[in-house]
Amino acid sequence: MRQRAHVSGWGGSWWIHLLAGWVLWAATAEAEPVRFRVATYNVANYILTEGTGRPVKSEESRAQVCRAIELIRPDVLALQEMGGLQAVEDLRRRLADRGLEYPWWEIVPGWDTNIQVALLSRFPVVARRPHTNESYLLNGRRLHVSRGILEVDLQVTEGYRFTMFVVHLKSRRSVGVADEADMRLEEARILRSKIEERLSSNPSLNLLVAGDMNDVKNSRPIRTILGTGRFRLTDTRPAERNGDSVGAVRPRSDPPRIVWTHFYEVEDSYSRVDYILLSPGMASEWLPEETYVLAFPDWGLASDHRPVVATFVAEDR
Repeated sequence: MRQRAHVSGWGGSWWIHLLAGWVLWAATAEAEPVRFRVATYNVANYILTEGTGRPVKSEESRAQVCRAIELIRPDVLALQEMGGLQAVEDLRRRLADRGLEYPWWEIVPGWDTNIQVALLSRFPVVARRPHTNESYLLNGRRLHVSRGILEVDLQVTEGYRFTMFVVHLKSRRSVGVADEADMRLEEARILRSKIEERLSSNPSLNLLVAGDMNDVKNSRPIRTILGTGRFRLTDTRPAERNGDSVGAVRPRSDPPRIVWTHFYEVEDSYSRVDYILLSPGMASEWLPEETYVLAFPDWGLASDHRPVVATFVAEDR
């Protein structure tokens, strides 16, 4: 199949946004580095048209998605399960009505044409590398990655930029062609190869991976994406901001926190499947104390996922 085209754009006079941002940066550079916030959110079938085999997202649900984003006020927002360009335009308009302007945006389709990955940004997108036709061999069959992999470079200030991947790995829903866990592992290997390629050419690169990985931290797909050695990624492991402060029970273990991001109704279970992962270079600019899972009333009206947030300083350290 031929390469699918991605869709991207900016709204309004982009150079005015860029100039204003850099003027602000220049005015504050001597005082303290600019801080910026990145979030990822699976918005659960943000679909506006009938006939896709998935439900149309209700007005109430779309409004609650916007409320969640308004509570976070991210500078860069990774999105999963967006129903195409129409859905992106709808969300941008609704957020603008709430005072959240995202002049730069990106959407990347894949073999699943109903739900796609997307990105909204206050910062200029200065390079785009969409991956829309990835495939792998499994049990003698050639299979395609269901969702495209979004890759962009974002210019936060005149002196600071970072590379960002937005992903949505194979769901845990069983399919007839192969084992879903094996499919997810192959997708993770493809993603990791792209990460390795970027970091091999520039070991100090500021690189961030965000999205719905559809698996838990000790699974083979997550371990594959994290990698090993000098290019191992840092798992930010956001948690609810509820006052928990107890440390880890055992050495090299995580402290007990409420970190779940997804509710699976069939099992009545909660798990962490949404991640923000950082290269060694970008981990140096990460502010753990301003990194969290958003907990808010009636979160389930918006999605079966909760958004996760990480904050950074725009200064190479």
